[in-house]
Amino acid sequence: MMGERSDARRIITGFSNPTVKALRALREKKHRKAAGKFLAEGLRLLTDARESGHIPETLVLSDKRDPHPLLSELERAVEASGGEIIETSPDILAKITGKDNPQAVAGVFAEFDTSLAALDRTSADIWLVAQALRDPGNLGTMLRTADAIGAGGVILIDDCADPFSVETVRASMGAIFTRRVARAEWADFEQWLRAGEGQLVAASLRDAQPYRSAPYAAPCFVMVGNESRGLPEEYELACDLRVTMPMKGRADSLNAAVAAAVLGYEVLAALDSGSA
Repeated sequence: MMGERSDARRIITGFSNPTVKALRALREKKHRKAAGKFLAEGLRLLTDARESGHIPETLVLSDKRDPHPLLSELERAVEASGGEIIETSPDILAKITGKDNPQAVAGVFAEFDTSLAALDRTSADIWLVAQALRDPGNLGTMLRTADAIGAGGVILIDDCADPFSVETVRASMGAIFTRRVARAEWADFEQWLRAGEGQLVAASLRDAQPYRSAPYAAPCFVMVGNESRGLPEEYELACDLRVTMPMKGRADSLNAAVAAAVLGYEVLAALDSGSA
């Protein structure tokens, strides 16, 4: 069943409604790719999106939601941009988002331009680069780290997790909207990088320098590899700088997202102090 309200907002009450099926399908990569859209959930995340200039094309609201000034601002922004507002039950919202206890609001956004050509390398002193990163939680954490250190964004090399998956978007805590994301194969990235300024840095054991005293230079591209395999040797050897971090316990490596955070903050400190 589906009805209309006088303010032209749609009310959806049936689980089998085609719109519910279409929104739910955005949880799957093939449907996101076909539609060129992705889901984001929660008032805080959608507020970050709005404040960064990203307005959802469709806003889905729980009919049991509590009033909130930020939600009212979000609704006005969607209406002003010509977007669609849907009201539905918490149960249907849970089916759309895949969460048993969904937040009161979700939004559908158009996927961003993720080409290297869309990046301005001079817009930030630090960029994070992930090669074959497979875990969406790690990718979301890297986006969140990029936001925290003021990095321009995250460049995804080869076969990485989908930056627009529900899990990545959720783990990014809104950084998917505040940082740039680009995707490329290694050969294309290397060609793009060498066409302009940029220092490529990676954690490595090959002719590496201690990470606390390495000569970082802006724009600095901090690269981490796959969670289990690390970086291919070819990629490490292509780096301008290889650094090593001390491992004082039994573990022989850090989580990929953690390594990116440690190196990212070290680069930030070095560049801020003018020692790079």
